Amino acid sequence: MTGTFRAIVLTKDDSGFKAQLGALDDGALMEGDVTLAVTHSTVNYKDGLALSGSPVVRRFPMVPGIDFCGVVESSSHPAWKKGDVAVLNGWGVGEVHLGGYAARARIKGDWLLKLPPPFSPAESMAIGTAGYTAALCMQAIIAHGTTPQSGALLVTGAAGGVGSVAVALAKAHGFHVIASTGRESEAAYLKSLGADEIIARAELAGEGRPLGKERWAAAIDSVGSRTLANVLAQTRYGGIVAACGLAGGNDLPTTVLPFILRGVTLAGIDSVMAPHARRVAAWKLLAEKLDRQKLAAMTKTIPLSGVFDAGKAILKGEVRGRLVVDVQA
Repeated sequence: MTGTFRAIVLTKDDSGFKAQLGALDDGALMEGDVTLAVTHSTVNYKDGLALSGSPVVRRFPMVPGIDFCGVVESSSHPAWKKGDVAVLNGWGVGEVHLGGYAARARIKGDWLLKLPPPFSPAESMAIGTAGYTAALCMQAIIAHGTTPQSGALLVTGAAGGVGSVAVALAKAHGFHVIASTGRESEAAYLKSLGADEIIARAELAGEGRPLGKERWAAAIDSVGSRTLANVLAQTRYGGIVAACGLAGGNDLPTTVLPFILRGVTLAGIDSVMAPHARRVAAWKLLAEKLDRQKLAAMTKTIPLSGVFDAGKAILKGEVRGRLVVDVQA
């Protein structure tokens, strides 16, 4: 298949930054050994940043979209053949390599994963980088030796993409789940995903003490800044905090006390450059533990043209759960 295809294109020049839905031709595609017809993508926090003109984009023109699912059209990579269905998360796609908000993509076959059963292409993007990151966080907590008998598991930013999947996964693993959110109206939604307790974001957002009451054995934090500092200060002895985001800021105003007095572990979670084996294990965990009915309940589907408004909303913290982008719609 050749010709032009729809794409959201970011440009930046002397006249400023622009994000527009238009068309590209095959000549615009970048180097790679696999070409795919993209069927679905999603909207993550990083996508919202890209659409806003953030420095997260390091090459122009750029097609944003750090995730996609698509069907292989052609391949010179030994692992991929025409008709295969593949999923991509990260690897700088949507930042330095043309991303998923286009009907066609050409990338390195080493970056791709086979569509994990039992998920459909749309479900794989309902999970997306947000859900895959939540799975990486759960992997770190499990590898640390933390179990439901160790104590509760806290999820911050719980109504967002990472948080929604994290709540469902933590409950599936048998944890008592504490969900932190700034949206009281989402309490019923979070409890439907498996939250046992809801606490207000304000409890963790203010200036706290270096050490507080021990409240949870593990935490998944996508917020950062003071929230992460307060989470660490209230983690039980020998506990672990998996940090994967910076929605509240990239600073960390804490002390060494949680680490040297309580033996708390701060585990950094990177989804972009995670090695292949870790990715496969994370998707295996999702296939085994993520309730597909809960996934459907946290998901909304939008057309490619809806990405602009969705990008603004996700930066304002107004998006509940996950957004699937039907790239062909």
